[in-house]
Amino acid sequence: MEAGEQKREQQQDRPGQHVKRVALPSGKTIEVVYFDRTSAPEAPERQELHICPDCDARLVYPVHWTEVDRATWEVTLRCPNCEWAHTGVFDQETVERFDEELDQGTDSLVDDLKRLVHVNMEEDIERFSRALTGDHILPEDF
Repeated sequence: MEAGEQKREQQQDRPGQHVKRVALPSGKTIEVVYFDRTSAPEAPERQELHICPDCDARLVYPVHWTEVDRATWEVTLRCPNCEWAHTGVFDQETVERFDEELDQGTDSLVDDLKRLVHVNMEEDIERFSRALTGDHILPEDF
């Protein structure tokens, strides 16, 4: 057993903690350690709209939103992973945190798309270069 595996097992075995592995859009996997809150003072739980309450996927997105008043929004949410949907009224702070998560997700998707386009372009150039040097491209191809 490798040292990293031993360390992960030791973390999971500690009382009052729970370790969850999360796969990021970039393909990396991280471990999130949750501590038992029973010994800690109760703090109001922040509602995170980007996390599905049914399947814990971090893929929830807004389908529709309407401003109720200056401090609240009615938002229809959907999880593409389990098809959960919900419409609720949320305070401005919660909606702003949700908007930040959506922005970060968009940035991550754009970064992944740029890397994919770059890799595909490199492959196309290499193929074209091999075809040129191998005399596989003729004037009548154009």
